Amino acid sequence: MPKATGTLAVPGAVLHYQIRGTGPLLLISQSGEGDADRTTDLVAHLTDSYTVVSYDRRGLSRSRLDAPERGATLAEHADDVHRLLASLTDTPALMLGCSLGAVIGMHAIVRHPEQIRTLIAHEPVAPRLLPDDERARHERELVALQDLYLREGLAAALPEIARTLGIDPAATDTEPDLTPQPMNALRTTNFDYFIRHDFTAVIHDTLDIAALKGVSTHIVPAAGRTTPRTVFDYRAATALATVLDRELQELPGGHNGNTSHPRTWATRIREILNAAG
Repeated sequence: MPKATGTLAVPGAVLHYQIRGTGPLLLISQSGEGDADRTTDLVAHLTDSYTVVSYDRRGLSRSRLDAPERGATLAEHADDVHRLLASLTDTPALMLGCSLGAVIGMHAIVRHPEQIRTLIAHEPVAPRLLPDDERARHERELVALQDLYLREGLAAALPEIARTLGIDPAATDTEPDLTPQPMNALRTTNFDYFIRHDFTAVIHDTLDIAALKGVSTHIVPAAGRTTPRTVFDYRAATALATVLDRELQELPGGHNGNTSHPRTWATRIREILNAAG
């Protein structure tokens, strides 16, 4: 199916976005260093049901920053979502937020709940959802990962980031015929921005957890079937389910199941969104 691309000027940046498919608008906010192309396999299995929008988060790939060295707050990332949706539709959209994208989605619905009908929040990297002692421990963990990256580089930091999120880089439980995602120069540059700046945004997050209970958006807490139950992203997902008094929805694979299991993820996303109404 043809893919349309566009740009949108927002305060401090110009965002790149992509649109494919037909049907209700479904915005995907990606995890980690992922840009609009990260979930290309997943999108391909959703375009018969949804108009899927994906975008390069500010600071990544084709989304240009006025001041790249400054970074961005999660509130700014959420404002980007608000402005992108406002430019594309005047009816409430659907949203899939993965990891950091889930936290961005939660910020967006606290500020503009009328724009998003349903948010699937998969394993949000949100220490603020956790008890104070656990929150502080995980924030220190993120600072230590930043320091490791700045001292020793990506090769040293990546295995520790994977361990922190419960990702097994050697896992063979994947669907066949996946689009390769090599560690090329663009992805390495994206990792640099993500670790230097978006880690800081998570550490200094200001998300109002109590406000999530009162929003009109239907929030669906979700987590990976194979994500270890002890890691902080899974713990945050279960904490979100507790805050909202909702059942935690399970999706195939682990933290990166959106790329390792795109076909079965697409099926589950349809089921979850259909059930949400």
